[in-house]
Amino acid sequence: MVTTLSAPLTRRDRCDRCGAAAKVRAVLPAGSELLFCEHHARAHRSGLHAAGARLSPEQ
Repeated sequence: MVTTLSAPLTRRDRCDRCGAAAKVRAVLPAGSELLFCEHHARAHRSGLHAAGARLSPEQ
């Protein structure tokens, strides 16, 4: 298994749902990533965990 580290989020990273500043990175089991603002990370947290996503920072 290969583990890669994602770069820290910056002010240029935007939420994939609304375009606000991204605060949470969701890494899906296949390796793809989604970025969320705090509001959308909370709103989708249970579905992301059910899909096996890792959230960083941990939510």
